[in-house]
Amino acid sequence: MKVKKFCFNMFGVNTYVVYDPESRQAAIIDPGMMSPDEQDEFDQFIKLNDLNPTRLIYTHLHLDHAFGNDFVTSRYGLKACAHGDDEPLGANLSGQARMFGIPLNLKPMQVDEKLKNGDKITIGNDYLEVKHVPGHSPGGIVLYAPKDGFVITGDVLFNGSIGRTDLPGGNHAALINGIKKVLLALPDDTVVYPGHGGPTTIGAERRSNPWLR
Repeated sequence: MKVKKFCFNMFGVNTYVVYDPESRQAAIIDPGMMSPDEQDEFDQFIKLNDLNPTRLIYTHLHLDHAFGNDFVTSRYGLKACAHGDDEPLGANLSGQARMFGIPLNLKPMQVDEKLKNGDKITIGNDYLEVKHVPGHSPGGIVLYAPKDGFVITGDVLFNGSIGRTDLPGGNHAALINGIKKVLLALPDDTVVYPGHGGPTTIGAERRSNPWLR
């Protein structure tokens, strides 16, 4: 599978398209596009690469990762897939916006398919495996591609850092435990694609991430 990264909205969220180059099937992960320019940039990539988006997946339901939900669900006819423990966050996107001083009235977001640990999401001839890693949010997940050696970590693990745990539902101990138990169990050469910032590897984070000492 191939991975395309976009950086959208004022929070600098990484929106990913993971696609199978043979079947052209694609998964859209954490749609953060807000402006018409961002929406057009996304649409042009899908069109130019002749992709067929078949899944819409959320690593978690903080509003910066979900600004583009209405756009993607209406434009591509997709249903939202996320862990059920984050449903209250999706239902309260406007409340999240107020917490950050953003004057937007966002519609409550519905989780159409509740993902759980161990689920395998098929994309053409390959798949992403769902791994539940709570702590940044109750329903935080990472998406692991064992055949291709990468993992999309949302706001669980970053290059040299970890997700914040001071937001409602956060739990620092659970996050650290999940990273060590789930992510650090992956091969060192696994490429990490985080929800913000640039990529890293599991080995690099094991050796040098100060939060994982």
